[in-house]
Amino acid sequence: MNPEINKRIAQLRAEIERHNHAYYVLDAPVIPDAEYDKLFRELQSLEAQHPELSTPDSPTRRVGGKALDGFAPVRHAVAMLSIRTETDISDTGAIVFDARVRKELGLGENDAPIEYACELKFDGLAINLRYERGVLVQAATRGDGETGEDVTQNVRTIHYIPLHLKGCAAEVLEVRGEVYMSRRDFERYNERQRAQGLPTLVNPRNGAAGSIRQLDPALAARRPLSFFAYGLGEARGWASPATHNAVLDALGKMGVPVSDERAVVRGAEGLVNFHQHIAAKRDQLPFDIDGVVYKVNSLALQAELGFVSREPRWAVAHKYPAEEQLTVVRDIDIQVGRTGKLTPVAKLEPVFVGGTTVSNATLHNEDETRRKDVRIGDTVIVRRAGDVIPEVVGVVLDPSIAQGERKEDGRFDLFERLHGKCPVCGSAIVREEGEADWRCTGGLFCPAQRMQALLHFASRRAMDIEGLGDKLAEQLVEQQIVRTPADLYKLSMTAVASLERMGEKSALNLLDAIERSKRTTLARFIYALGIRNVGEATAKDLAQHFGSLDNLLAADAESLQQVHDVGPVVAQSLVAFLAEAHNREVIAQLRASGVHWSEHEQRRMVELPFSGKTFVLTGTLDSMTRDEAKEKLEALGAKVSGSVSKKTGYVVAGAEAGSKLDRAHELGVAVLDEDGLMQLLNQVK
Repeated sequence: MNPEINKRIAQLRAEIERHNHAYYVLDAPVIPDAEYDKLFRELQSLEAQHPELSTPDSPTRRVGGKALDGFAPVRHAVAMLSIRTETDISDTGAIVFDARVRKELGLGENDAPIEYACELKFDGLAINLRYERGVLVQAATRGDGETGEDVTQNVRTIHYIPLHLKGCAAEVLEVRGEVYMSRRDFERYNERQRAQGLPTLVNPRNGAAGSIRQLDPALAARRPLSFFAYGLGEARGWASPATHNAVLDALGKMGVPVSDERAVVRGAEGLVNFHQHIAAKRDQLPFDIDGVVYKVNSLALQAELGFVSREPRWAVAHKYPAEEQLTVVRDIDIQVGRTGKLTPVAKLEPVFVGGTTVSNATLHNEDETRRKDVRIGDTVIVRRAGDVIPEVVGVVLDPSIAQGERKEDGRFDLFERLHGKCPVCGSAIVREEGEADWRCTGGLFCPAQRMQALLHFASRRAMDIEGLGDKLAEQLVEQQIVRTPADLYKLSMTAVASLERMGEKSALNLLDAIERSKRTTLARFIYALGIRNVGEATAKDLAQHFGSLDNLLAADAESLQQVHDVGPVVAQSLVAFLAEAHNREVIAQLRASGVHWSEHEQRRMVELPFSGKTFVLTGTLDSMTRDEAKEKLEALGAKVSGSVSKKTGYVVAGAEAGSKLDRAHELGVAVLDEDGLMQLLNQVK
């Protein structure tokens, strides 16, 4: 065997795992994705060429293996016992536990308070990780406590779990902890699933458990899972510290994720304070918990206390209010969001869940409502966790009621329920091909969308009205001073100066900015209208192609698709927007207010040096920001795109250029460094 190859494989494994830890655990990546991919592909290639060098702790094992027929049973060397749950969510739960422990230890009132390790009770799936000589060799579920299931292939796909422990050569060290799904990852995963019309996960706990018990590891690898350690199983050849908290500290030094939300406290008062402290920040945690756990910190005292009925006397879980409850759907409303999205909302019999009373819960969209088959009169499971909007996660049917006897018949049809009209403004609603959501087309007119429409209209790349931010826009809309963007050009000094935190000077500055915004470009004006799917680049293409607003207003779907990069979806968005009389009226009012641009500027675009050329910017430039480079290129007629294709003229690559540079090389697209870009710009001055 070539020692250089062996050395390179070892280097790659170490570097890749270092980057995995930085990316997944520390949330602080140090190299671009493209560079990581290169390292990973090199390791895969070397291992394929030299299979004898493949090891169980190689990062290539994280992509999943062959699908299984079933899970093999695993007999736990040390039983995975559950701990007692204290359901009294008041301070009394902690006080009673401390009193019980003191009694078992024979301590009197004058004896010193007991030291406890306090941690979170994660809401996921318990896992036992078996490391031999520091290498992960097996992962198993709790099962019945004595025997679990071998889920090693699936657990290896979780980047938070180290395949090799740092500085640990113990013959055996079993790490026990919880596989969980963070709220952010859960919401993102479900959002992607809903967008594709695919089944969603009921809650993060079920998402974690279902992912680990997938027979196909490739499917498990697509689920975003995390892990926290909370204890040990079998340990041979390892000198254990004297306390539970020190054990967790030691695991953290080995590279095993351990939650920072833990504390060592003394006595019942310390337990109560910890319970209250976590309760106050429970909603802000990035993951679900259903309580906290108290453990006697001294391992010697744990051994002295022992077990009763297969539960440790030295630990207890102290619960919080449940985050899922049953209630009844009284009605289904349709709400219009700030972007025009129509969302079915279940009106509920009020229920206390997740620490608050809930009477409304989202059903997300038409497809999700149909898939869950939610109907008025149904008993449903409602979930509220953290600051996530309460949602209906499923229906609980009474087995005595036949399907045809439910109070509301038939599948949910949002279009039919609304007769095809927005419930707020009466504009037509549309659902684009491939989209999960119905939307209102009355963007400039719809009261539900006023705030968003106003902020977008005033944004820097649209009409660029400096000083018109969230707080001011909110006041203008709530006080009904502004109903459409056209009303901005009718604002008086008196009306603006009377608003909170304004005054005459601020009001004068705002009115000056509004007046300056009247002179703009056709491209900026089109973009400012906030038409769905019409971004900055598309607005510029439309302005260049049609040359005047009147030509654009007269265009049909077929002629719109003659514009560069405008396909059926964008064309339909434009047609639907311009078909609404309300929107055309607002456009007319804007023009009547003095908003204008020079028509010949658009025609002149075709004569500019970079007309018809597409540039892509990637990486960091020294002499200017990417936005500044984009403005310079666009001023010379270029189109600046976010993706590389065969039609791309140049890719400008700065420092730490990513996958776009790789794509340019693959397609043979010309690449310029920063000096090359500056030379090109100087040539056409």
